[in-house]
Parts: sequence; C-alpha cells; structure tokens
Amino acid sequence: MLDFRVDTFLAVCKYMNFTKTAGELHITQPAVSHHIHYLEEKYGVRLFEYNGKKVSLTEAGKVFLSAAMTMKADELHLKKIMEQQSGKGRRLVFGATMTIGEYVMPKALMRFLRVYPGTAVQMVVGDTRELLAKLNNGDIEFALVEGFFQKKEYDFLVFASEPFAAVCSPDYRFQRTIRKLEDLLLERLFIREPGSGTRYVFERYLEGKNLLLHDFPNIMEISNIGAMKQMVANGQGIAFLYEAAVKEELNRGILKRIELEDFSLTHDFTFIWRKGSIYESYYQELFDIFHGE
Repeated sequence: MLDFRVDTFLAVCKYMNFTKTAGELHITQPAVSHHIHYLEEKYGVRLFEYNGKKVSLTEAGKVFLSAAMTMKADELHLKKIMEQQSGKGRRLVFGATMTIGEYVMPKALMRFLRVYPGTAVQMVVGDTRELLAKLNNGDIEFALVEGFFQKKEYDFLVFASEPFAAVCSPDYRFQRTIRKLEDLLLERLFIREPGSGTRYVFERYLEGKNLLLHDFPNIMEISNIGAMKQMVANGQGIAFLYEAAVKEELNRGILKRIELEDFSLTHDFTFIWRKGSIYESYYQELFDIFHGE
C-alpha cells in the first residue's frame, strides 16, 4: 500500500501550496508539513525549496515525484489484482485520445476480449494532456495517445504510424486550382478544438511549412469528428484528419482525398505507461494483444 505521506507529497506537488493541500486532504497544515518532513528525513534529501510563500521542487523532489507517480499507477494495478483474487473479476481501466478511442480501439478491444472475455473494461476518452494527468494521478493504468509527451517520464511502444489525409466532398468546388498546400488557404477549414492531438500535430506541421493555422482565414472548430466529417461531406469545407478516421468514408466515396504535391504527414499513435513500473511485462502483454501480435 502506498504510504499516505506520499499522497500528501503528490497533493503538495499539485497545488504547490501547503494550505490548499491541507484543505484538499482534510488535515491540518502542520500535518502536511510533518508528512513532508518525514519523507525528507527518510530519504535524506530536501524535496521542496521555499522562497517566501512560493514553493518549488528541488531536483531530488522532481526525481521523487516521478517515482511517486509510478508507484501510484502501480498501486491501481495491484488493487485490481487483489479484486480479482476476491472474486470480483478482471477489470481494465485505460485512456485513449478521441481519434484512437473511436476509430482504432474497437478492433483492439475485440482482440482483447477474445483473450479475456470476462473483463470489465473502462476506457476514458480525453486529450493527451488530460490523459497524462490521469496516468500521473493513478486514475488509469495506461493510455494510447496521439499527442506529444515527455519520453523521459514514460515507457512506451509505438502502436501505429498513422498518415493524415486532406479530404473534401467528391463534388467540392475549390476557389482555385489545387496543387500545393498553400492553394487551400482560401477554403473553409474544419479543425479540432485547442488541446486536440490531431490539431496540435497539424499545427506543428504547418509551422514546418512556414504557415500558421490562422493563414486559413475561414476556420470552423468542431470537437466532434463525426460532425466534422458530415459538414465536409456536405461540401461545407475541407479537413485534415487521420486516415483511420476517414477510411470508411473514403472507401464508400462519401469523402475524397485532396491530392497535394507537398503534403505528407504521418504521426505515431503511442501506448504509454509510467516509467519504471514493476508491471512492465503486463503492459507489454496488453500491447501485444491490442496490437494483434
């Protein structure tokens, strides 16, 4: 069981304020200080630096934070193992970004359920930032993400390298002759909301082309991929989405690919868990099942 004082440390790291931490944990502020002092004495290091009312992690504190988040995630898995021993059955709790959750995970989960048919599954859908926070807090065991993450904090395996596709309706009429990416700047662009991995990857690609998202003067933000595809299919504009998200529509002729001379974008879908987990072999087994190996 994770030492309750480690939970206090994690809460201080979240708020960087002893008073807020005490309120969150329903303990006194001296108790918070005592818990931190105990950990510092136990490991022989200073975990926090204090500058007036400002609290910050020391280098040792940053190392301890990374280890504590891994321990928190491992505790979630251990709890699940104990529940299985008590007869509650197998349970899987993980996260996935929207595109992966909607268009990749159904087949992956069918493969998993063929191996473990009695498992209760909870898939949490969110953007990469939200899922990393849940992973760090021990709310989920692992995540499949399309966004960027600090590789020094996580162990990971590449689940797929997925290309983007520029799409429009089959009878869409462009403002000008289309050969290159810049020729599309006059078109209405449908784009995911800020924080979306799909959007972030595309924005970084544009920067590599010396372009910005707002070089498209007519932008419509839609967080629902299905609604976005429906708008594009009805000739209301164009979109750049992962091929996995538009594969069916392309095959059925509901959408068509916009052929560009200078557009080639592929990005990894990544299976990640906390670095240094004692359950690494478990995560690798899950990856193999999900991936179909």
